[in-house]
Amino acid sequence: MSGLDEILNLIETQQQQGEELILKAAKSKAAAIKAEGDKKAQTAYEDFMHRSKEQTEKDYENACNSADAEMKRRILACKVGLIDEAIEKTVAKLKALPDNEYFQLIIKLAERHSQPEKGVLSLCSKDLARVPADFESKLNESINKKGGSITLSKEAADIEDGFILSYGLISENCSFRAIIESEKDEIRDTAARALFGR
Repeated sequence: MSGLDEILNLIETQQQQGEELILKAAKSKAAAIKAEGDKKAQTAYEDFMHRSKEQTEKDYENACNSADAEMKRRILACKVGLIDEAIEKTVAKLKALPDNEYFQLIIKLAERHSQPEKGVLSLCSKDLARVPADFESKLNESINKKGGSITLSKEAADIEDGFILSYGLISENCSFRAIIESEKDEIRDTAARALFGR
């Protein structure tokens, strides 16, 4: 083999060794880049899954809280509706009482709202037409305990039921609806206890 062939073989061998070294270095670098990429991808995946899990748990908790609040709101609205319905039925029953019981109730309410002075009691036109003959005397018999007296007005009051009790310039609306409005919270509490046992 001539010297030229040896040189060419040497160059070829060196070139092959250089190529192998370059390929080996490139493969090593590619493996390192891939390993680093895999590690970053795994970290990103774990971070995403962790954040997703936390967000899912928060969304679930918020959904549960929202559903719970909505359920409580609906239950409360239903209870208020039932209480209001019970109050309306009570007012209807009071209006439908037989005359004797109705006017006994008026006397009790008048005694409760009376003052120890002279007053005037005005009934609605429907009640004024059916008032018992001894109503005013029974009313005053009850009111005298407080040291006052009440005269029954011949003029009808502009109310549906109950009465208006006047002392001079001061008048108190004692219609059933007005009494319920003035004592609404207490009436609702009593109705709630009776209906729901709370």
